[in-house]
Amino acid sequence: MERSNNGHTVLVAEDEPEVRGYLEMALQCLGYSVESAEDGEEIQAYLQSGQFDVAAVLLDIVMPNRDGLETLRDIRSIDGNLPVIMISGAASPLNVVTAMKSGATDFLCKPITHEDLRKAIGRALDRKPSQLQLSARKAPSVSGIFQSNNPQVRAVESLLGQIGWSEAPVLIQGETGSGKEVFARELHNRSARADKPFLKLNCAALPSELVESELFGYERGAFTGAFQRKAGMFEMANGGTILLDEIGDMDVRLQAKLLHVLQDQEFQRIGGKETIRVDARVMAATHCDLEKAISEKSFRQDLYYRLNVINLHIPPLRDRREDILQLAQFFALKHSMPGLPAPAITPELQSAMLAHDWPGNVRELENVVRKLLALRDAGSVARDLYAKISRRFQAAERPVPMELPVAEPDPTTPILEQVNKANQHAEAEAILAALNSTRWNRKRAAAVLKIDYKALLYKMKKLGLEDGSTSGAAAGASD
Repeated sequence: MERSNNGHTVLVAEDEPEVRGYLEMALQCLGYSVESAEDGEEIQAYLQSGQFDVAAVLLDIVMPNRDGLETLRDIRSIDGNLPVIMISGAASPLNVVTAMKSGATDFLCKPITHEDLRKAIGRALDRKPSQLQLSARKAPSVSGIFQSNNPQVRAVESLLGQIGWSEAPVLIQGETGSGKEVFARELHNRSARADKPFLKLNCAALPSELVESELFGYERGAFTGAFQRKAGMFEMANGGTILLDEIGDMDVRLQAKLLHVLQDQEFQRIGGKETIRVDARVMAATHCDLEKAISEKSFRQDLYYRLNVINLHIPPLRDRREDILQLAQFFALKHSMPGLPAPAITPELQSAMLAHDWPGNVRELENVVRKLLALRDAGSVARDLYAKISRRFQAAERPVPMELPVAEPDPTTPILEQVNKANQHAEAEAILAALNSTRWNRKRAAAVLKIDYKALLYKMKKLGLEDGSTSGAAAGASD
């Protein structure tokens, strides 16, 4: 087939001859070369042959032999950066979401107009990185929060690799401090927008009037104190990404204006008449239950569906205890001063970290590690954590099963004996905290402490902790 002057070849995968013929003609009129395929197997063979440099793929979602979604996953295994525009005559929300999660760049509904096709191909080629950009870009982060042993976190991290090149909006949900912004930045870094700005606005930290001016900017004289024009975040992030943190706290009136920007990619500054076109990918993060907020009329349902194309849920730290010590070590290396070795995270401190529920999540853990680096006293940090654990049980009206008296040092007692008593006391505190956190389920407590079950029973007997009922607490849960 004769190649056009613009040098771009578009691969069309469509099993209906009439539709395929129309797409070929429309693309050729737009100056593109066209190669065609009737099913997914033909697409896969074409790409693996490497015969031509394909700039983009138009892929029907319903095809014989191998459907479009399966073919899309095949394409991603061959080329993770190739723009793929899905097309369908039945564009249900489920189809759109599934396609975007699988790595589609865009989605077009049949019948496809000439203008729809022009815009979609243009967007795809604008977003496709050059080979120079790909080689210069840093590899995706695999340190810290992304080196997880937790299945939920690993599933989210895997999804980042699939949707990095997508333009679809993303909603990230999770408790405060669980790492939502970290995941949003990583997703931005894996996208074709990585060399463009990443801007974040906390919707809960500012009054609604300031949130509006920060997002959309204002003209001189728009209100008292507006002495000069100010560009908003949407303008400054053009070509890049905006993270709207705590979107659930955004004023309902502002939600309507945000919905308009998401739908039309245009807005006006406060007090202005000029319509400004913008190309910014929007991500939103929240700790709120947005579906509950919709039922309470505090969050717009149409905005929720517009933002919730791709949903990432970040589990709280208490549900990923297998990552606690690894994260602590990461933060110790991250924040340690050059030339000064990081203080050891002692077994006593490890046990306290594993027993704590971390209501502040990863952010709280990072702050505890920074405190360790400042004080350089693991024992003091461990005692503070145990004190928090005790206060949590008292606040929940669950009495600590046993009080462990702290004896004052006796000057007549040999030093080594004092050290041995202190170690026994610390060990008892760690075991007691683990038992409390598991409601005296000894097998779970052994898992928390990462010791053998029989070893735990031996230590409990040795330290006088074998029966939690002796202090008035309920006896241990069944093992």
